[in-house]
Amino acid sequence: MLDPGMELYLAAAALLVVFVAPGLGQEKDYTVREELPENVLIGNLVRDLNLSDANLPLVFKLVYKTGDTPLIRVEDSTGELFTTSHRIDREKLCANIYSETRCFYEVEVAVLPNEVFKLVKMRFLIEDINDNAPLFPSTVINISIPENTVVNSRYSIPSAVDPDVGINGIQHYELLKGQNVFGLDIIETPEGDKWPQLIVQQNLDREQKDTYVMKIKVEDGGVPPRSSTAILQITVTDVNDNRPVFKESEIDVHIPENAPVGTSVIQLHATDADLGPNAVVRFFFSNQVSVLARRLFTIDSATGLITVRQPLDREEFPVHKLTVLASDGSSTPSRAVVTINITDVNDNVPTIDTRYIINPVNGTVLLSENAPLNTKVALITVTDQDSDLNGKLTCFTDHDVPFRLKPVFDNQFLLETAALLDYESTREYTIKIVASDAGKPPLNQSATVVIKLKDENDNAPVFNQPVIGLSIPENNTPGTQLTKISATDADSGKNAEITYLLGPNAPSIFSVDRRTGILSAMRRLDREKQDRYVFTVLARDGGRPSIQSNATVIVTVLDQNDNSPSFTHSEYNFYVPENLPMYGTVGLITVTDADAGGNAAVSLSILNDKGYFIIDPTSGVIKPNITFDREQQSSYTFQVKAADGGRPQRTSVARVTINVVDVNDNSPVFVYPPSNFSYELVSTSANPGSVVGKVFAIDNDTGMNAELRYSIVSGNSRGLFAIDPMTGNITLQEKVTTADHGLYRLVVKVIDLGQPESLHAMALVHLFVNETVNNFTFVQDLVRKSMETPLDKNVGGSQMTPQTNDYIKIVIAIIAGTMTVILVIFVTALVRCRHTPRHKAVQKGKQSGEWVSPNQENRQTKKKKRKKKRSPKNLLLNFVTIEESKPDDPAHEHINGTLDLPVELEDQTMGKYNWATTPTTFKPDSPDLGKHYKSASPQPSFQIKPETPVPVKKHHVIQELPMDNTFVVGCDSLSKCSSSSSDPYSVSECSCQGGFKTAGPIHTRQVMQRF
Repeated sequence: MLDPGMELYLAAAALLVVFVAPGLGQEKDYTVREELPENVLIGNLVRDLNLSDANLPLVFKLVYKTGDTPLIRVEDSTGELFTTSHRIDREKLCANIYSETRCFYEVEVAVLPNEVFKLVKMRFLIEDINDNAPLFPSTVINISIPENTVVNSRYSIPSAVDPDVGINGIQHYELLKGQNVFGLDIIETPEGDKWPQLIVQQNLDREQKDTYVMKIKVEDGGVPPRSSTAILQITVTDVNDNRPVFKESEIDVHIPENAPVGTSVIQLHATDADLGPNAVVRFFFSNQVSVLARRLFTIDSATGLITVRQPLDREEFPVHKLTVLASDGSSTPSRAVVTINITDVNDNVPTIDTRYIINPVNGTVLLSENAPLNTKVALITVTDQDSDLNGKLTCFTDHDVPFRLKPVFDNQFLLETAALLDYESTREYTIKIVASDAGKPPLNQSATVVIKLKDENDNAPVFNQPVIGLSIPENNTPGTQLTKISATDADSGKNAEITYLLGPNAPSIFSVDRRTGILSAMRRLDREKQDRYVFTVLARDGGRPSIQSNATVIVTVLDQNDNSPSFTHSEYNFYVPENLPMYGTVGLITVTDADAGGNAAVSLSILNDKGYFIIDPTSGVIKPNITFDREQQSSYTFQVKAADGGRPQRTSVARVTINVVDVNDNSPVFVYPPSNFSYELVSTSANPGSVVGKVFAIDNDTGMNAELRYSIVSGNSRGLFAIDPMTGNITLQEKVTTADHGLYRLVVKVIDLGQPESLHAMALVHLFVNETVNNFTFVQDLVRKSMETPLDKNVGGSQMTPQTNDYIKIVIAIIAGTMTVILVIFVTALVRCRHTPRHKAVQKGKQSGEWVSPNQENRQTKKKKRKKKRSPKNLLLNFVTIEESKPDDPAHEHINGTLDLPVELEDQTMGKYNWATTPTTFKPDSPDLGKHYKSASPQPSFQIKPETPVPVKKHHVIQELPMDNTFVVGCDSLSKCSSSSSDPYSVSECSCQGGFKTAGPIHTRQVMQRF
């Protein structure tokens, strides 16, 4: 029992949580006292059911039948449960419930939003409080007792009734003013009822006192207890010593609820052992029989037949307990309990209870067309008061709608959306919900739910044309209307009101009427500035938020002939070479017209011309109708007219000047030296840097075509000389030594700076290095041999002069006179040995183009240093290769050549003398003359005659240079040169393309001789 001070607070405990549909339905039981005041906290659904969602705020909505008064309130945002101003009255709520049955109040709560929807069925167990006092059926109770009643006899007293249950029900009876004649005892039935019984404690004498009046009090167990009293009046009657006896004291009967009035329920039987009037038994209902049972049934007092008095309804009260008393007029009647079970027949149509989750307006649910799938609309509860199959129900909608009934609890369904809704296709749905039982025949019931869709701004305006093409001539009048733009919107009301706007890329030259959509050009259009406009127009509806769509507008500006042809230059200057052929291309006149089409078709013509030139009227190419001669006329001037094809026609004029320029058509010509056969003496005493020779050439062209540059391209392998590229002066680079004596043949090249291709010429410069020229014939012979030597052979170095030869002979004679006989014999042997290998060397040298001469000075020097020395083995030089180039000097061309020199020298022991040759190659920075020359040795002062003479062929490497001292490199007889193995100077094959080429790099050997 709870403390009385806690009556204002919740005494609730969670008894049971049942998950009916995982994630969809839950059940929760609470216990709550009746008669609690308003706003008493009962529970918290978030806490009790562990409901939480961090992402979405939960909304709680009580679902109840329209017209009902809810006894519980739920806080929308927190899920807290409170009592309302309508107090819970257990006795009213469960009026037809037996006292031993618990009383429940059920209500549903929807947990929203739809994404986390749950339906919670709450059952509140109503806990009784002592709010009713027990009451007797009547305020005066009359009981008749025979005068011969035995002491301790018992007589039943009508029980009091208390709507409260449990401890708050009847707990105690008390007899007030019993006068010690009567006492009171309480008998508790198996059902828990307490029946008071009057006990006779003394003998009665009707003659002395025939009536006793006292009070009986009944009290419940509530805190505080409630009680009431009734007057108990006892009448002492005459003797009747046997009471009736029922054949059965407990009887169960079944009767269908559709039994008609008057139908016999049961015939009761009771017997009495007395005789006569005392054996006459009378049947009647106990005062404990409910008012409802007395209304539905009646009993024949004489026969004991119970019949149906009014139509029965199992659904109203399925079981009736009738306490029947049988009395023969004695003090204590007999008692029998008849339990009448009303059996079900399918006489009840199913009921459909619609409890809206979305509150209706005038019976119509307003639902947004954007409602997502599974949006809960209402809770449909179907019931059937029948039982078994007669109460088994099915529920469905009668036609195809985008809604469905989803089971959530027994006979409870959620009406929810089953598809996406569209206000534009269907604006209202009338959903017929049908409930049918399984009886034979089945009974049906239907209910209608009307759902109207609310239009949402879910449709963008649609243009009649997604791409709007317009054409307008240029130079229009400002404000010209171009077209009317139109769009429609499938929504309704404000959502369908369209406003037209220009897109952000629209130029300011255009405007659109916001209401009518008329597009206008507010300024004059100029096709030459812009011939095409592409921009967007917007159609925006009036929804919140608004939706817009766009269309592309393409405005094409049509051309008008408002522009004259335009030359790229007001005056044209062309430069043509004087050798330009007739009808060659002089230049191109470019003219444009900002107009288009025929207005831009430009035709060109020449004005005030003497027929010297023609022009293509379309392409503008100018061609000469004459040949040019710069010396006769160096420039021409005329005008060119351009006319377009518009109406009226527009023209323009430009001036053209054609300048005739010089052509590099003359090669340089050497003036000095006067002949290729001439030579210059270079004194051995000349200092480095001194001018030892000079070349000079002229060019008949002008300007850059006559600018000349000189270079040495061959014959300067030792780098002894240099040439000034500007003046042609040849200077000595090093101090002349004895080893440098001899004739040098320099190949000098002169090149002009003409464009696009330069021209050049070449000349031979002979330089004779010696103290003096005392033997002109000898030098001329060297020059002659130089001219006979192929250009790919170097001519230069130390040649023995006759004076030097005589000097050597004198030295040898002096030495020979002082030598002993042994030395003479040794010299003789040495000469013999020298004669044989020299013959072989000369023959080999002729084949290779290399001359070998003894170096006597070397021989005598080494004679003193050398002692006996073993003769070397045969030495074989074969296919020696050298590659030389001067990449930094453009005047020097690359020389490649291959010289096959199979030289076999047999060095026999010849005393202390060593006859040998010292191999010499070109310096790395010497000009590359391999294209012209095969021999790298200077002309020797003498030749050793071979034992077997070899016929010598005249060389054809280069033509005889002209006497005017000038030759031009070209491809003539040098292109192909044949040779045989017997001609050591012949070139196997050579070709020329602006220069000379050989088969590969050249390695040569040069004999160093001293005078």
